[in-house]
Amino acid sequence: MQRSFLILAIAFIVLVVGALFYAARLPVQAPSQPADTYDPNAPVTPAPDAAEGPVTVAFELADMEGNVRDFAEWSGKHRILNFWATWCAPCRREIPLLKAFQDEYGATGIQVIGIAVDFLEPVIAYAEEAEFNYPILVGEQDAMAVAGSSGVDFIGLPFTMIVAADGELIGAHMGEIHKEQLEQIAELLARLDRGEIDKETIRASIDAY
Repeated sequence: MQRSFLILAIAFIVLVVGALFYAARLPVQAPSQPADTYDPNAPVTPAPDAAEGPVTVAFELADMEGNVRDFAEWSGKHRILNFWATWCAPCRREIPLLKAFQDEYGATGIQVIGIAVDFLEPVIAYAEEAEFNYPILVGEQDAMAVAGSSGVDFIGLPFTMIVAADGELIGAHMGEIHKEQLEQIAELLARLDRGEIDKETIRASIDAY
């Protein structure tokens, strides 16, 4: 009886050790943030502190045809960089708004650029339905690195960066963006072009949203 108990005890210990060893080998993944949990009225947040020096956005990403595009290609225009994914519902809701914004403000020197944090195949398939009227770049981890290299805390999608015509980052919006916020940004950029305000005023205005 004692011998049987000892065998069972040893078997139980071996089982526990084996389970712990297997668990230790499993990859650790951070819990994913549900795309629909973002506050649609989330404020536009400022770019990194200008006291540390201006942040110039520079990167290269491939488009849907596989051609590497340099962000400098759109130099001379104010740019709205919209980070999105096909699986993100708020991102999909933004697209018709961004298309309308591009139609309305494109001629004023503002360029919307979509950056898909996604795989190429679903982006191409979704683009057939969405009929984008602005450039779409695709990058997965490289796309997220664009935000990280600009000093902005990338916490999820959707996410939008506001870049001045000279490439300087002015601000960023976390979460779903709305028409009123885009129109406010467009007005600030127009006033910057007219020399009525400077970038610091824009940063302060965006911070107050």
